[in-house]
Amino acid sequence: MRVLLVAALVSLSAPPLAMAQGEPDWSKIEIKAEKVAGNVYMLYGVGGFAGGNIGVSVGADGIALVDDQFEPLVPKIEAALRGVSDKPVFGLKSTIIAHDNVRKRLLTDENFDNKPGTKAPPQALPVITFDRQVTVHLNGEEVRGLHVPAGHTDGDTVVYFTKSNVVHMGDDFFNGLFPFIDLESGGTLKGYMAAVEKVLADLPADVKIIPGHGPLATKPELAGYLAMLKETSAIIQKGIDEGKTVEQLVAAKPLAKWDKLSWLMTTDFFVKQLYNALKGIAKNPS
Repeated sequence: MRVLLVAALVSLSAPPLAMAQGEPDWSKIEIKAEKVAGNVYMLYGVGGFAGGNIGVSVGADGIALVDDQFEPLVPKIEAALRGVSDKPVFGLKSTIIAHDNVRKRLLTDENFDNKPGTKAPPQALPVITFDRQVTVHLNGEEVRGLHVPAGHTDGDTVVYFTKSNVVHMGDDFFNGLFPFIDLESGGTLKGYMAAVEKVLADLPADVKIIPGHGPLATKPELAGYLAMLKETSAIIQKGIDEGKTVEQLVAAKPLAKWDKLSWLMTTDFFVKQLYNALKGIAKNPS
């Protein structure tokens, strides 16, 4: 069995700073595997921007992936997977499961894989889609996918491995980093924070959390992340209420105390992102 569950619409939008830096040197990137709990592993890249963290379920049924990375890294991903299971994975016959909106956006996208004028090939399209939630019975446990509306995008799914007690949040959680809320792909600040709040409220205290980017986490890190989102949003909202322009807010450096979270997105970019989100401007900052 070869299954790919899409936790967030990462295929249509890489973080802007990563894109601005140009194509990575793929030869310098390594893919490493970390055991999370139960049947679940996390694959992550080191040595450059490798895309989002991959969740991996391994067992008698085969390998299932949650999210993916970039095509040039496929051989390295496959090599990392061989270190945890001898079951087959990848190939053009993998079954892709995703939210309805992921398929809709892929069908209309003219910039697939960040290549202008390129449409998604048939094998890249989800063949099973859902509206609110889906359950896959795999490797001895229920794997539940729950759509969280208008978070990072309008196609996000939080994936919970019930027996292993692991959740993959996709890009609704950038652990130790500023997030990228894709306003042009249906993402909203309100929905993003609601997704984080739902995981904190609904899942067990000892759940292990795979973020879209950053190291493996637990609920205290996720709670701290939500506190950061609320505090930074309040600061930018105060500036908006005072009539400040986005240029004035950027110049004032109101979020300087969080500069350590700047990597994929700079602090200045995040100020602009919050400004647009709070003003209802459905446009990603340049």
